[in-house]
Amino acid sequence: MPLSPLSRRRLMATSAAAFAVAGALTPLRAFAAPTRDAALETMKKATRFMVDKVAYKGGYVWSYLPDLSRRWGEMEAYPTMIWVQPPGTATMGHVFLDAYHATGDEAYYDAACKAAEALIAIQHPAGGWNYLGDLAGEASIRKWYDTIGKNGWRLEEFQHYYGNATFDDAGTAESSQFLLRLYVEKQDKRFKPALDKALQFVLDSQYPNGGWPQRFPLKTEFQNHGRPDYTGYITFNDDVAGENIKFLIMIWQTLGDPRALPAIKKAMDCFVICQQPQPQPAWGLQHHVDTLKPAAARSYEPEAFASHTTGANIASCMDFYELTGDPKYLARLGEALDWLDSIRLPQEIQKGRPYPTFIEVGTGKPLYVHRRGSNVVNGEYYTDENPHGTVIHYSSFRAVNVDGLRKRLAKLKAMSPEVASKDSPLKGGRKALPKYFTTGDISVSDLNVDTLKADAGQTSPDKVASLIASLNAEGWWPTELRATSNPYIGDGSSTPAPGDFSQTRVGDATDTSPYITDTPKIGISTGTYIENMAALIKYVTAS
Repeated sequence: MPLSPLSRRRLMATSAAAFAVAGALTPLRAFAAPTRDAALETMKKATRFMVDKVAYKGGYVWSYLPDLSRRWGEMEAYPTMIWVQPPGTATMGHVFLDAYHATGDEAYYDAACKAAEALIAIQHPAGGWNYLGDLAGEASIRKWYDTIGKNGWRLEEFQHYYGNATFDDAGTAESSQFLLRLYVEKQDKRFKPALDKALQFVLDSQYPNGGWPQRFPLKTEFQNHGRPDYTGYITFNDDVAGENIKFLIMIWQTLGDPRALPAIKKAMDCFVICQQPQPQPAWGLQHHVDTLKPAAARSYEPEAFASHTTGANIASCMDFYELTGDPKYLARLGEALDWLDSIRLPQEIQKGRPYPTFIEVGTGKPLYVHRRGSNVVNGEYYTDENPHGTVIHYSSFRAVNVDGLRKRLAKLKAMSPEVASKDSPLKGGRKALPKYFTTGDISVSDLNVDTLKADAGQTSPDKVASLIASLNAEGWWPTELRATSNPYIGDGSSTPAPGDFSQTRVGDATDTSPYITDTPKIGISTGTYIENMAALIKYVTAS
C-alpha cells in the first residue's frame, strides 16, 4: 500500500503540461491513431538524445538551453555536475527501467546502468547522497558552493557546503530505491556494494527513538544568521521518514534483510512519540532529538507547529495502521484533526488555503513569513502575526483535506486490525517490486513542468500522436524554460538594492535563486522527457 504523498519544496511553474507547450509550437491538426512502432521509435529517438547528447557521464540535471551553454537543477549547475534531487539522475534511471520493462530493449537497461554508475561515482562514503554531485571533484563543488550556492537567498540549504549527505527532497531515498530496483532486475553484482552502503547509511543515521536527521554524518557548523544548525533535528519535513520507510519496506520485500523490520517499527513509533500533548496535539517540520519538541529549520521556518506536516503525519499514521494493524497509530489522530479544525482561518484571510502554515508553540497564534532586504547578505526573513505581504516562494497558507482524513480514520476504526493490515507488505514472504515507477504521479517538478502527472487510465491516441509530432528533429521536446536564474556576478552587497523584494522569487542581480521569467527561452527539460516517456510507456504496453 502506498505511503502518504511527498511534500517537497518545489518552485512550481504555472505552465501547461510540456506536451501542450510543444503542441502550441506546432499547428493543430487531426491525428490518426499512431502505431505502436511509431511510439517506440519516438521513445528511442528521445532517449538516444538524452543519453548521447545531454547526459554527463550518465548523469542529468533538470533543464538545459538547447546549446547546453547553461543548465540547471534547482540552481544553475556546472557542466560537470549531476543532480540527485528528483527529477534528477535517479528519476531518469527509473524511467529507463520502466521503458526496458515495457519494450525489452536492452538499450534502456544500459541507460539505467549508466545513470546508476553516475550516482555511485558521487555517493558519499557513508552511503547517502547530497542534492547534487560534481564529477570534476571536490575543488569544483566547493567553488560552486562558494559562489552560486551561497548567493541563493531563499535556498538556504545550498548556502553552505557540509560535505555530507542529505535525506532532504528524497534524493538519497530515490537513489537508494533506484539502485535496489536495478540490482534485483538482473542481480548485477556491480551495484550491490553501493546498495549495501545506502542501506547501511539509512540504518546508521537513524536515532534510537526512530527518527532521522536531515543530514548525516551529523555536522553543526552552519550558523545561519545566528540560528543553530537545524540539520541534526528529527525531520518530518519533505517526507524524510516516509521515504526511508518506503526504502526499508522495499528492502524487506525483495531481499528479506532482517535489519529492515526493527528499523521500520522504530521509525513508525517516532511519529507517535513526537505528537505533542494537548492543547496542541500536532507536529512540527522538525523536532528536537532530546525533548521531542518542535524545532526551527531554515530562517523562514520558525520553531512552530506546521499544519501541512500535521496533515501528512496523520495520513502516515493511518498508513502505519494498515501496515501493522496496531491501533496505537490511530489513537490520537482525532485530537490532531480537531486541532486542525481549531486553527482554520477566517474566510477573508485564507487566500484559497484555509490553514496557516505555522502556529506558534504555546500561544496558538498563526505566524506569517516575511522578508526585507535584497540579497543573502543584507536580507532577512522574519515572522509575525500579519497575514498580508507574505513571501511568495514559501506559502504561509496551506490546504489540508481534513474532511477526507476524518472519513479515512472512521473507515479504519471500523475495520478489525486483521482486515486493515491484510495486504501489508510487512506480512508474508518476498514480493516483487512494482513493474513501473514513473507511470503514476511522482510528485516532483523540474521548475518548468508542473508536478509530473500521469494520465488517468491509458494514454489517448491523440496525445501520443501529439507527442510523436512535437519531438523535434534532434530528438527532444521543446519546452518553455520558465524557471531561470541570474548568473553569478559576485557576492551580494551589504547595502540593499533599490526596489521592493519582499514578495519576489528572486532578489537583486546577485541573488542566484531560480525565478519565473516573463520571457522564457525554449529548451530541454528532464521533466518533459520523463512525463512524455511515461505516457508513451503506458501506450505501448496497452497496444
